[in-house]
Amino acid sequence: MQLRKVTAASAAVLALALTATACGSEDKDDAAGSDGGGKITIGIKIDQPGLGLKTPDGKFAGFDVDIATYVAKELGYDAKNIEFVETKSADRETAIERGDVKFIAATYSINDERLQKVDFAGPYLLAHQDVLVRADDNSIKSPEDLNSKNLCSVTGSTSAKNVKDKLAPKAQLQNYGGYSECLTGLENKAVDALTTDDSILAGYAAQDAHKGKFKLAGFKMTNENYGIGLKKGDADLKKKIDAALTKMVSDGSWDKAVEANFGPANYKNEPAPKIGNVVK
Repeated sequence: MQLRKVTAASAAVLALALTATACGSEDKDDAAGSDGGGKITIGIKIDQPGLGLKTPDGKFAGFDVDIATYVAKELGYDAKNIEFVETKSADRETAIERGDVKFIAATYSINDERLQKVDFAGPYLLAHQDVLVRADDNSIKSPEDLNSKNLCSVTGSTSAKNVKDKLAPKAQLQNYGGYSECLTGLENKAVDALTTDDSILAGYAAQDAHKGKFKLAGFKMTNENYGIGLKKGDADLKKKIDAALTKMVSDGSWDKAVEANFGPANYKNEPAPKIGNVVK
């Protein structure tokens, strides 16, 4: 009888412990899955200076990183609880749909095709397609001046093709593997210009190794509205991110981030766009 009493008592204690453990796990899961607790995973680019770059010491820097960090803080996450992961352009919608990331800030232009799959907060930056030329080159004053010039095209990009098809049909496209190679070619005069979004060009030109060597032409050939991508239908998160972006502009943090990341390239950025105002 005594053994049965001890066993019954032990069983009661065990049941109570299990109940407490279950409650604790549930609380922890709730905290981790809600704004203000646990960790948050954010998608960024890791190879674009000035926007999203993983530095040799394993840290992350750039305008998109600053935007994402500010937004995460407003959602209740400390910087130490942010996990940045690389999201390449072709993988962004999939990463959001699978739930691999909470949101993405990665030179992610808002367009109708993407809006079929994901939602966007913002926009937080209005960029334009532009060209980068050598600082001492005054021969390219308009897109038409690119005719008969060697225009660098990064493999897989449509930017240079857009220039050739619509503005400078006689431009000579030179295909390179990446923007860094284009910059080397530009510096060595193997090419005369490099084209992509002005924000990306400014980021490269602002690197210490490139300061003073290049300049943006300022052609503004297209409008690129950078937004924060998130799961389609998540209206609550979209509202919170929009509020965070609005606050970032109003308290001056947006301007500071622009100056810190693009200032050395003399990037003539557009004023901070109004939330929901996508410029066609």
